Amino acid sequence: MTTTRQMLEQPQSPFVQRTISISGSPMVDDREEELSRSVLAMYKEKEDEIERRKMEVRERVQRKLGLAEEATRRLAEIREELEALTDPMRKEVSALRKRVDAINRELKPLGQSCQKKEREFKEALEAYNEKNKEKAMFVSKLVELVTESEKLRMTKLDELSKSIDVSLR
Repeated sequence: MTTTRQMLEQPQSPFVQRTISISGSPMVDDREEELSRSVLAMYKEKEDEIERRKMEVRERVQRKLGLAEEATRRLAEIREELEALTDPMRKEVSALRKRVDAINRELKPLGQSCQKKEREFKEALEAYNEKNKEKAMFVSKLVELVTESEKLRMTKLDELSKSIDVSLR
C-alpha cells in the first residue's frame, strides 16, 4: 500500500498534466488544482481509513493470538498436572500387575500339585476305606471263628470233663 506522502511525492499522472497544459487558463487551473486536492484528500482519507482498519484488524489478531497463547499455556499446564497425577498411578498399577502375574505363575504349578495330591489323597482314602472294610470283615470273621472255636473247645472240654467224670466214678 502506498502512503499519502508517497502519493503526494509521486509525479502527477500524464492525464492530469495534459489537462493542465491544454486548458492553460488560471481559472481552469484553480479548478483542476482544487479537484486534484479533493481527489488527493479523498485518497488520503481512504488510505487513513484503510490504515485504521488495518490497525484494528492487527490489534484483534494480536488479541486473539494472545488469547490463543494463553489457552495453549493453560492447556500445557493442565497436561503436565494430569501427567503428574497419572504417572505415579501407572507405576503402582504396573508394579501390582507384575506382582499379580508373578503370583499367578507361582500358583499354577501349586494348583496342579494340589489337584494331583487331592487325587492321590482320594485314591489313598478310598484304598484306606476299602482296607478298613476288609479289616472289619476279617475281624468279624475272626470274632466268629474265635467264638466258634471257643464253643467247640468248651464242648470238647465238657465232653472230656464228662468222660473223666464217668471214668472216675
